[in-house]
Amino acid sequence: MSGEASAPGVSPRAPRPGTQKSSGAVTKKGDRATKEKPVTVLQPVGEEEPKNPEEYQCTGVLETDFAELCTRSGYTDFPKVVPRPRPHPAFVPSASMSEKPALDDQRLSGSCSLNSLESKYVFFRPTVQVELEPEDKSVKEVFIRGWKVEERILGIFSKCLPPLSQLQAINLWKVGLTDKTLTAFIALLPLCAPTLRKVSLEGNPLPEQSYHKLMALDSTISHLSLRNNDIDDHGAQLLGQALSTLHSCNRSLVSLNLGFNHIGDAGAGYIADGLRLNRALLWLSLAHNRIQDQGALKLAEVLRPFELTHTEVVERRRLLLEKGSQERSRSPSSSRHGDSKGEKNPFTGVSNVALSEKPDKTPATKTLKGLGKKKDKSGDGAKREEKPGSGQSPTQGTLKKDDAKASKGKVTIPEQKPNKGKGPKIGNKEKRSFLLESELVSEPSEVVNPLLEPVEHREGKVFMPGNKVLLHLNLTRNRITEVGLEGFLATVQHQAQFSKSKSAAKGPVGLLCLSLAKNYFSPQCPTYTMIQELMLPRDPISKAKPREEEPAAAST
Repeated sequence: MSGEASAPGVSPRAPRPGTQKSSGAVTKKGDRATKEKPVTVLQPVGEEEPKNPEEYQCTGVLETDFAELCTRSGYTDFPKVVPRPRPHPAFVPSASMSEKPALDDQRLSGSCSLNSLESKYVFFRPTVQVELEPEDKSVKEVFIRGWKVEERILGIFSKCLPPLSQLQAINLWKVGLTDKTLTAFIALLPLCAPTLRKVSLEGNPLPEQSYHKLMALDSTISHLSLRNNDIDDHGAQLLGQALSTLHSCNRSLVSLNLGFNHIGDAGAGYIADGLRLNRALLWLSLAHNRIQDQGALKLAEVLRPFELTHTEVVERRRLLLEKGSQERSRSPSSSRHGDSKGEKNPFTGVSNVALSEKPDKTPATKTLKGLGKKKDKSGDGAKREEKPGSGQSPTQGTLKKDDAKASKGKVTIPEQKPNKGKGPKIGNKEKRSFLLESELVSEPSEVVNPLLEPVEHREGKVFMPGNKVLLHLNLTRNRITEVGLEGFLATVQHQAQFSKSKSAAKGPVGLLCLSLAKNYFSPQCPTYTMIQELMLPRDPISKAKPREEEPAAAST
């Protein structure tokens, strides 16, 4: 390596003694090529790369750390860290118009007036743009736009980004990511501050479409934007499986933006499958895709009561038995309470408390069917069952969700604090947490399996109540016709009726915003008009506008 590095200094003298057979012109051309290769010149620096960057202790100032690490890694020309340009505020006439412009404004106007290449193309130079906190000027967001981020640069970011204690978001727009560099980027995220919750990778199509790795079970990302990445049905299948499967579920992701991709009916079906058992995602955008009626119907189906598959029914039964055995092993006192009232049914796991309360209706299925008719009694039963600790059956625990600690299912959702022992644990606290996303993702919570939600039996089939956690769904500019609208009308009608029932106060009530504009139907379509009328009183934005107008009218 040292011989190669010293070659450029020796080669110009080689033609003079005449010891080389090649012509002088050829020798000079070879020397020039050797000098123009940065890899050859930086070979000695490359050898020091494992040592020099590691010896540097980052200060927490991104501009200084990034420049120093790039220099130590052998880069001579590297992007600068600059504040993110903000749009100019609206023009407001004031008395200070006669004041002289500031020195920075004079320099800016002077540089822009120069007819030079530097002033014309300075905007397009690669930079690392940062958004700063107004108080302490710490870095809040990082924006990288329009220049290729290689694995070597990611290695530098893995050293200078972790010291940023207030970092909240990383945005990479058209940076030429590959599946390999995406893996390196994902490995960087756990090193950053726990405040990092938002990741945006837009305009970075990947051959293997491995974006689902950002939604792993150990991921802490709450907001993920994957717009304009050429994601097709295969990529949507991977993302749907990352949302939830029969044995796993993402519990951290709150919003997912899949707009401006190539997702069709099959891909929408995979996303709908992921929503079956996901109880964390609040906001989903599938705008500007290729979804037609079949995909729209699948999405609408999971937002209202849907039938469990045979595999899901088998898994539900297994979880019920597992929960019952765990409750019996945790609380030996339950057997003492049961001695005076009867013995447990070893097959169904129905406890003596349940049998003693309703001796005429012992089958567990009848208890499930009659859930809606016995809400007042279930609240009282919840109080009695909390005192012995675990005197409830897995079936009744499923119905009331009083003992979330006993549930050890693999599919998991956030669990909220109890509402004074009355009814299910998803009370007013949970409803408020869905409106405040920070509470949902920041507080550590115990989990309960969605398959253990209350179910309904109809004609020998088992129906789940559907996903009522998703609050916002955007399907603007797809290929949905009136056929797909019928499915969403049925969903909105069911959710509107559900929100008026007594059980609505105990948990989420479904969609608050549904965007279906600019599809393949007329805006005057009766079905679309009915959907809009049903969604208008549910939309929190439309509710806020009359409240703002009332004070204005009173003041006039």
